[in-house]
Amino acid sequence: MTFGKFLVRRLLQGVFVIWGVITVMFALRAVSPGDPVNLILDQAAGEELRQQVREDLGLDQPMYIQYLDYLQGIVVGDFGFSYQSSRPVLPMVLERVPATLELAFAATIVALIISIPLGVVSATRRNEPADYGATIGSLVGISTPNFWLGLMLILILSVQLGLFPTGRRPVAFHDSIWIALTTFHLGPLITWFHHIILPAVALGTYFTALITRLTRSGMIDELGKPYVTATEAKGLPGVLIRYKHVLRNTMIPIITVLGLQLGTLIGGAVITEIVFSWPGLGDRFIAAVNNRDWPLLQGVVVFIAISFVLINICVDALYAKLNPKVAAQ
Repeated sequence: MTFGKFLVRRLLQGVFVIWGVITVMFALRAVSPGDPVNLILDQAAGEELRQQVREDLGLDQPMYIQYLDYLQGIVVGDFGFSYQSSRPVLPMVLERVPATLELAFAATIVALIISIPLGVVSATRRNEPADYGATIGSLVGISTPNFWLGLMLILILSVQLGLFPTGRRPVAFHDSIWIALTTFHLGPLITWFHHIILPAVALGTYFTALITRLTRSGMIDELGKPYVTATEAKGLPGVLIRYKHVLRNTMIPIITVLGLQLGTLIGGAVITEIVFSWPGLGDRFIAAVNNRDWPLLQGVVVFIAISFVLINICVDALYAKLNPKVAAQ
């Protein structure tokens, strides 16, 4: 199979997954109790006005007509209208995306900075205290819920020691970068960095443990291959062998997991954002659940699903480029 056919197949599979998410979300709205009109109008509103609102919203149409209309709207970029906020859903979702991406990328960077060197050390010093420490740390990281870790970080580092803030960031990353480039004032950027450290650590802990274990197992497998013995016989320094040759050959599965986990971080940042009052998609999602704002709720879930699918497709395409055998399967 050529790379083009491989990519087309992945795109078709992604469309099917997104369609499934849209269908499930619409079905949940259809079977949920309550009348959406009650969320828009006052309880004292007359039946005539209620019927008029139902007609305006299309709620008087058969369910399959409502479903087809919703699908058609998604295709053209219309995610619906939040009558509780009196705003279209798509702008309400998009305005929170930068904050979620900031947190997801920051958590990824924290995980990579810690996990890859730790995995290399653990693999090259097998059955030594460094290896045991890395193994125990990985098990603890995988087993620790990020919301509990976030609360502990706030209680210890913020409340008790006063080292970090507990509230949401006062300035966005892109704004702080723009200020730094135009006025050479680094204060907003430092403030943003100060606010994102704890959420990034809390969200990236599981990812750190996962990449550490993956790096360790990949390095151990590569260290036993003949080319490592050959490079050692040439007298190359051990650090050069480990990081230039062995680690490079270990990076393909790491890149795959990196892309998959990035999508997971975007969708899984909900609880972390609530704990740290981070103004991202998670914060908006919980608000939509509390207010029973179904259009906004559907919009957030569908947008996260689309993002997750697109990231997976990009990872598959990159993986197929690095390893052509994948596309040939």
